[in-house]
Amino acid sequence: MTPGKAYIYAEKYGSLEETREIVCEDPEFAYEYAKNIDKCPREDTRKAACKNFKYAYLYARDIDKKPRDDTRDAACKNSEHAYFYTIVVDKEFKENTWLAVKNTEYEEKYRKIFNELIEINELYNF
Repeated sequence: MTPGKAYIYAEKYGSLEETREIVCEDPEFAYEYAKNIDKCPREDTRKAACKNFKYAYLYARDIDKKPRDDTRDAACKNSEHAYFYTIVVDKEFKENTWLAVKNTEYEEKYRKIFNELIEINELYNF
């Protein structure tokens, strides 16, 4: 059974360990399963979602509804998702999100929000 078919099966018949295991082969279906079928965070679906920066960010935003190191680290593999993770999930300066957006199109937006903290970070080489 493919992850897509497992997801559709779970929509119709409910959450099962077997279908969850199959959807965890695909970050998008793992995220959708956690959001729409389990309706709660789980280590297995989170780990699968974290294989892709987009779904790691979405998992933190929509399912965990709070920051975590694993979802942040995965989101930081892409400057856009690192930026939105900071703004929407963290809501505070974090060194790894700063490093992910530095020298990208998101640096200026990030600086406008966290300029003082960035200056301190750079001054002390954190």
